[in-house]
Amino acid sequence: MPVFAIPFPVFDPVLVSIGPLSIRWYALAYIGGLIIGNWLCLRLSATPSLWGQRIPPSEALVDDMLLYAALGVVLGGRLGYVLFYNLDYFLLHPDQILSVWQGGMSFHGGLAGCALGLYLSCRRHQTPSAALFDVAAAVAPLGLFLGRIANFINGELWGRPTDVEWAIIFPQGGPIPRHPSQLYEAGLEGLLLGFVLILAIRLGALQRPWLVSGLFGCGYGLARIVSEFFREPDPQLGYLMGGATMGMLLSIPLVLLGLLMIWSALKQRTHA
Repeated sequence: MPVFAIPFPVFDPVLVSIGPLSIRWYALAYIGGLIIGNWLCLRLSATPSLWGQRIPPSEALVDDMLLYAALGVVLGGRLGYVLFYNLDYFLLHPDQILSVWQGGMSFHGGLAGCALGLYLSCRRHQTPSAALFDVAAAVAPLGLFLGRIANFINGELWGRPTDVEWAIIFPQGGPIPRHPSQLYEAGLEGLLLGFVLILAIRLGALQRPWLVSGLFGCGYGLARIVSEFFREPDPQLGYLMGGATMGMLLSIPLVLLGLLMIWSALKQRTHA
């Protein structure tokens, strides 16, 4: 164990309280990610030079997407957690399935819910879905970064025990110094993946349908798998087959789907 470990900084998970109403950092991360992400989607859609001969999403479609994406992220994230991470408990306590305020969200479920929301939004506007999926994928790392920072502020989803010099003792993680895996994920899934997508877009990725979506799916899946080597698995699941975690297993299909989308996009003739 390290000679010196960093005590967990004193963060109040509640940003502000007004009577019985409390605004938490975690909720603010969701709201901020959606609102800022929507603004960035509008900026990308309004830059014709990035799209070549492709038709970008309309302003009305992007604005409509915000509601569908928000509902999909929240409902899908919760149902994903119920199905993948704690099904036995919720079968015994079905009345708590929708108790989102008690915690318990799954990124992979939220991603599936968001994808369904985007698809329904495109159906409503009778427009092809590739362009909307690509701009949504381009800004998704921002929401991931904010969400992981909120996880750190909440002192949840901490890492495995370690002896590195930057180990942190989390209040709810016992006296054992642990990896600040939330910050690792913020760096990999948020900053690094965001940089890769920005670079790809500058090199013309939005001119090929589904390329940015594929890069996001593959990039996130790989980043999550790497992060899981430092993250403490959920206690009700522990390690699964071969020492893998649920996060790893759910990310493998995402990597494969991303690679398939990249391969398909690069086979097409560019729309430049």
